[in-house]
Parts: sequence; structure tokens; C-alpha cells
Amino acid sequence: MTNPLKSATTRVGRIIAAPVRMAKERKYANPDDEQQLHKDLPNERLLPLVRRFINEGHTVTLAVKGYSMRPFLEHIRDQVTLDAFDELHIGDAVLAEIVPGHFVLHRIIAMTDDGWLTLMGDGNFRGTEHCRVQDVCGIVTEYIRPNGHVTLASDRWLRWRIRQWRRLLPIRRYLLYIYRLTI
Repeated sequence: MTNPLKSATTRVGRIIAAPVRMAKERKYANPDDEQQLHKDLPNERLLPLVRRFINEGHTVTLAVKGYSMRPFLEHIRDQVTLDAFDELHIGDAVLAEIVPGHFVLHRIIAMTDDGWLTLMGDGNFRGTEHCRVQDVCGIVTEYIRPNGHVTLASDRWLRWRIRQWRRLLPIRRYLLYIYRLTI
């Protein structure tokens, strides 16, 4: 007979351990492999350009800045590809302008019929942002890891992990603490 507590702990461990495994792969990667030049622009200048490019029909790949999307996206380590969207769903990661000139890359946690979205970062355990659908600049379509591995946002395994992470909100603070100790 299977112990339900042990199997639940194993599932939580697998959800949290996936980014840790990737961080270890990056730790031992050859730094000479990255010969690209990067230019950092402040978000106030960069993100309005991103919005314009997406509106013109282009896709944009950005390095993630900040820790609010842990454990799925890590500061500077990961990149995302943004594209235009036809429809939005709960669980989608979006780039949105929540107040004029202030953009966030967070996940949709609630939607209303009159076009309002509630956003929250995966690395947050409290605090949400609200915006309208028309304030969304683009939707994340790909997650790009430092080793070049690309995961589509529509990947079933990733979507399952995101749903499980949302269910762990009451204990997310403790899980993020453990995660920070392991990276």
C-alpha cells in the first residue's frame, strides 16, 4: 500500500527539482560557448519597443530580469519568446503594462468577463496586479534555457507543473526558501 504523504512529497520534490537540475547543467557549461554580445537597456526604454514589434507582427526574445517568476524562470539565466495572442487563458505568462510605463512578466491567475486580468508572479506568495486585456503586450510562447533547450509554453508537462505550483500557493513561501538554498 502506498503512503499518500510520501507520494505527495515526491511530486512536490520533482516539481521543484527540475529548475535545480537545469541550474547544475548551467554551472558546468563552458563559458566560451556564449560568444553573443548582449546590450542591456532599461525596461522603460526596451519594453515599449517590444510592444511595438509585437504589434507589427514580430516575435521578440528577451532575457528575464527579476526573481518574481521563480522557479520556472530565473533572473538573467532564462529567456522567453513573446508573440501576439488571439486568446488568453489562466496559467498563461504574459508581458503586461499594469500602469503606464511599468511592465511585468507574470502569469494570469484570474480573468473576468469584462476583460480584467489578475496577474501574479510564480515566485510571489502574495500580491497581485490587475490590468485589462488590451494592456497585455504579448504572451510567452517559448521558454529558452541557457543550454539552448526550448520548451514550448503549450507543453503538457510544463502546463501540469504550473497547475501544481498554483495549488501550492499556501506553502509556496517555504518551497521558494528551499529552492533558493539549492541554487
